[in-house]
Amino acid sequence: MDRQGVLEELRELRESVPGVTGMLVAAANGRLVVADMGAEVDANGLAAAAAVNLEVARRIAAVTRQGTLGQAVVHGRRGHVAVYAIADSALLAVVGDEGLDVPALHRRSRPAVARINALVVTGDSGPAH
Repeated sequence: MDRQGVLEELRELRESVPGVTGMLVAAANGRLVVADMGAEVDANGLAAAAAVNLEVARRIAAVTRQGTLGQAVVHGRRGHVAVYAIADSALLAVVGDEGLDVPALHRRSRPAVARINALVVTGDSGPAH
């Protein structure tokens, strides 16, 4: 896995979307891969919670026959957390403050997820170690 390349993708996404305060990439099982996160957020805890959130959202999409899930967004009083599926084996979690431009995040995240996928996932073997 190209950790430096993933970090560069995260930094580019952060710089291109107003309101982003941190982000990480994790395996689908919740294992942290790489983070660009402030000290106020427990990156390992977020990775685990984001994996659970993504799995629940996938099940909801399946039960309601809404197709393959691509993202799940949590809206809080002080901001947002968006979780994006990276293939079936990883995820991108983005934390933003109340000023987060969610539509811009969704637009910018699609190509970033594709590039991160190429950097993290290697064939059918799942996330690179």
